[in-house]
Amino acid sequence: QVHLVESGGGLVQSGGSLRLSCVASGSNSRIYVMGWYRQSPGEQRDLVALMTHTGTINYGNSVKGRFTISRDSVENTVHLQMNNLKPEDTAIYFCYSKANVLAQPYWGQGTQVTVSS
Repeated sequence: QVHLVESGGGLVQSGGSLRLSCVASGSNSRIYVMGWYRQSPGEQRDLVALMTHTGTINYGNSVKGRFTISRDSVENTVHLQMNNLKPEDTAIYFCYSKANVLAQPYWGQGTQVTVSS
């Protein structure tokens, strides 16, 4: 059982920056992929960014060029640097992990990000 704990959410003005972090515990080996999804009220959960333990990265189209994902594969942590935030980035951000391609995914509890105009 992998346990994910997020931190770093909050309220920021449009154009500002935030950094999210997620720590995974309960895994005895490197996690295949870690990253972030987000969900706004009444909307589906969308990809923000994913990164494999070998460094392959996938960003959602709406955050490319503004958000940067990084991770420490040894420590099983992942970070999301969010710059030039927009009101439409307001959502609950969920940490995501998967031990390998066939494994079940794990989710964190979520952290609220609110961007005011």
